[in-house]
Amino acid sequence: MSETSATMRRLAARLRGLAGKAIHDYRMIDEGDRVMVCLSGGKDSYTMLELLRSLQRSAPLQFELIAVNLDQKQPGFPKQVLPDYLRALGVPYHVIEQDTYSVVKRVIPEGRTMCSLCSRLRRGALYRFAAEHGISKIALGHHRDDIVETLFLNLFNAGRLKAMAPKLRSDDGRHIVIRPLAYIAERDIARYARGMRFPLIPCRLCGSQPNLQRNAIKAMLAAWEREHPGRVQSIFSALQHVEPATLADPRQFDFAGLSALAGGLTGGVATAAPVTDVFMSDAEEQASAIEA
Repeated sequence: MSETSATMRRLAARLRGLAGKAIHDYRMIDEGDRVMVCLSGGKDSYTMLELLRSLQRSAPLQFELIAVNLDQKQPGFPKQVLPDYLRALGVPYHVIEQDTYSVVKRVIPEGRTMCSLCSRLRRGALYRFAAEHGISKIALGHHRDDIVETLFLNLFNAGRLKAMAPKLRSDDGRHIVIRPLAYIAERDIARYARGMRFPLIPCRLCGSQPNLQRNAIKAMLAAWEREHPGRVQSIFSALQHVEPATLADPRQFDFAGLSALAGGLTGGVATAAPVTDVFMSDAEEQASAIEA
């Protein structure tokens, strides 16, 4: 065995282990599931399909995989690449043909980000297919870095502490979406894809937008990682260890329900008075001072 092939085997084993752990931790796949693997032609979805195929062969439960690609009718799209690749593997597949490219180009002004509309259109097409073909789980190829980048995109641009869940129910309540690559770093996926020589297909929509906010976040995180190796993983770990009482969202923690212990203090010391009205008075006093 050459050093290169030995390195690839170790990498493949590590990625398979991380994907298996994510699937186990979030119970992404159950006995008898029909899992739709959303295949775009990018490194992430190829890697996801390969890892799921490997896990399928050794898993203690039975589940089915079907690869699904959405042909968005992008000019020059090599439409035979994915069918030829999947037939060679013996993987069941389906290609959905829907001209979302023309819709996005028509609706979004030149220079504006196309990702949001493109994503919604893709999601709608994939969800319809899932509903019509008895799909129980929809597998997407988002990795650890995608999840962390989304956290900062929402933090900086939307004022929300929100990321991507490894497993979720769709907004319409009809589908379960899973992200088996949630524990895997993008750089490792890139190394694996190069070693596997996947027939990658570039996206002419995403790739044509050099000023995406996500690119700026990606550059920021890369700089942090160079200066402080392990920082991105630490940020991801923080998403798994959330303490709502230390944040400021009253929807997530009952701040209003916090009060002094019943019976107050003992030993002849006066019982503490309710503080709600006092704080309200202080707030009103401060507001009056500001207005003056």
